[in-house]
Amino acid sequence: MNNTDINKTYEGRTVLVTGGAGAIGSNLVKKLSNLKAKTVIVLDNMVAGHQWALPQNKNVLLVKGDINDDIMLKRVFAESPSIVFHLAAFFANQNSVDYPEKDLTTNGMGTLKLLEYSNLTKVDRFVYGSSGCSIYGKEAPLPLTEEFMSLNLSSPYQITKMLGEIYCNFYKAHYGLKTVKARFFNSYGPGEVPGQYRNVIPNFIYWALKGLPLPITGDGNQTRDFTYVGDLINGLLAAGLEDQAIGEEFNLAAGREIKIGELATMINERTGNKAGIKTIPKRVWDTKTRLLASVEKAKNLIGYEPKTSFEDGLDEAVKWFKENWNEIDNSHSFLPGASSAHRES
Repeated sequence: MNNTDINKTYEGRTVLVTGGAGAIGSNLVKKLSNLKAKTVIVLDNMVAGHQWALPQNKNVLLVKGDINDDIMLKRVFAESPSIVFHLAAFFANQNSVDYPEKDLTTNGMGTLKLLEYSNLTKVDRFVYGSSGCSIYGKEAPLPLTEEFMSLNLSSPYQITKMLGEIYCNFYKAHYGLKTVKARFFNSYGPGEVPGQYRNVIPNFIYWALKGLPLPITGDGNQTRDFTYVGDLINGLLAAGLEDQAIGEEFNLAAGREIKIGELATMINERTGNKAGIKTIPKRVWDTKTRLLASVEKAKNLIGYEPKTSFEDGLDEAVKWFKENWNEIDNSHSFLPGASSAHRES
């Protein structure tokens, strides 16, 4: 994978990004736009996406609609995209526990519809944004490698993300659709607005800038494999380029563990938050005390190499929050009483 190959692959192409106004999607859209794609189509229902996060470039087309809406699907596939990056999802674990039917409708039926339209319109490549934090279950040995599978999953979100991979396998085997399954691990960085169903880092940064104590479960020794969004984007671009990736699944991660307690301390230090931390009860579905992924397969298949140190990535995330504070403060989604995961104020 090199810059010349990436430029040649995406320049002049029409690309569809579902969920393109979200955290990972908006970063991918910016990159594709800068790579001179002919048109970058964003299909997003704007439930978790934000128009202000998208580049205001002529080659970016925003279609506000749902991936289950056939009218909207006909609209975007009429543009004849040659590559589809399917990042739209009903996110994530606690949200799916609270609303399992919505989770299945979006992550199950929505993914199936996109695969069907992609097959019918002869899309060149379908890249599916899967979740390595989800599909391995709690029993997999560390570091997590792609050949391990478990049916002992602990949330509807985990079940439907695996379902999406299985549908990709079917369309590859039965129709020859060139599918790729990229398994994300704990994405963080510029672009993610905080909310009750969002990831821990944007929520921690938001609460720290508000001068609130950061909530952790247990002793704070739980670990996650936090992956900088810029590294994820490079992996996705390579997934849409390399022929070796077709039909394969691979982890896009940093390949290192960060303790949640240490994360909270680092964020409090970077934001000047004196409120410290507080302990809260563990969520029922949160059964993994450690997460660490192997990235060897992605390295061998697509030349993936995470380059951003955790400290540098965290600095960029905090910087983005400060630069976009008004938009973030007006866009966050902490709704009182809506979820058992809602943070006490």
